[in-house]
Amino acid sequence: MSLKKSHKSYPQAFKDEAVLMVLEQGYSVADAAKSLGVSTSLLYNWKEKHQALQQGIALEESERDELKRLRRENKELRMEKEILKKASAFFAREMK
Repeated sequence: MSLKKSHKSYPQAFKDEAVLMVLEQGYSVADAAKSLGVSTSLLYNWKEKHQALQQGIALEESERDELKRLRRENKELRMEKEILKKASAFFAREMK
C-alpha cells in the first residue's frame, strides 16, 4: 500500500513574506526556509517566481486566468465563424 504525499498549500502572503526575508532582510534561503518550516527548494521557487513577476517576465495569477478565459473565448469564436462560413456557403448554393 503506497501513501500519497499531500502537498501543503501556502497563502500568497506567506510566500511573499518568506521571499522578502531573503531579499530585503538578508536571510539566506536555507536559514529562512528552516525558520519557516519549508524546504529550501520551495523557497528558491518562490523567490524565482517573485523576481520574474518583478521583472515583468511572468504573469500574475489574475493575468493567467484572464489569458485562459480569452483563449477559450477565441476558440469558441473561431468555431462559430467556421459554422457561419459553412452555413452561408450552403445557403448560397441553395439560392442558385
